[in-house]
Amino acid sequence: MTPEITNPAIRAIADAIAADPANASYTARGVKPLFYADPRCRVMIVGQAPGRVAEESGIAWNDRSGDRLRDWMGVDREAFYDSGKIAIVPMDFYFPGTGRSGDLPPRKGFAEKWHPRILELMPRLDLTILVGAYAARRYLHLPSSASLTQIVRGYRDYLPAYFPLVHPSPRNQIWMKKNPWFAADVLPELKDRVGVLLA
Repeated sequence: MTPEITNPAIRAIADAIAADPANASYTARGVKPLFYADPRCRVMIVGQAPGRVAEESGIAWNDRSGDRLRDWMGVDREAFYDSGKIAIVPMDFYFPGTGRSGDLPPRKGFAEKWHPRILELMPRLDLTILVGAYAARRYLHLPSSASLTQIVRGYRDYLPAYFPLVHPSPRNQIWMKKNPWFAADVLPELKDRVGVLLA
């Protein structure tokens, strides 16, 4: 399972999210908001939204994309889920549904409503890993026309607070072959920074 939220203040936010009328259809089905945060966290991962498998299992990043993300970060499952130092705070805490070309995007306004309240309770946070275009554009205050490839190529411009990444989906294998600088330059620095913060 995604780690249980034990901090009372963050637990209260999770309860408020579940009680929000905008999330009533999920709560009625017994679906809880899927995220993890704790005052001890040093690293936060902001992705798009849980997929169908994550919603059904209650475990964030528990798929091949998650395996690859952990490899990119240089952490194992124990450190990822059980260290208490890695926050998982996607742009939407619920599976938004399926569209013609994959999962629907996270709902507009969701992150804007809930993320600031959660961030206030993580004073030790030093690095936010932005996975994919929605997270990168939101947190780096970039227009929707901003190219994710160019954002990731210029990742040093956003350090030390933010580290933008492409999505670790196996579908991005072709992108990685076209952009060998990502594995050669970006990933070693990501591993180094995460390793220091989790030590």
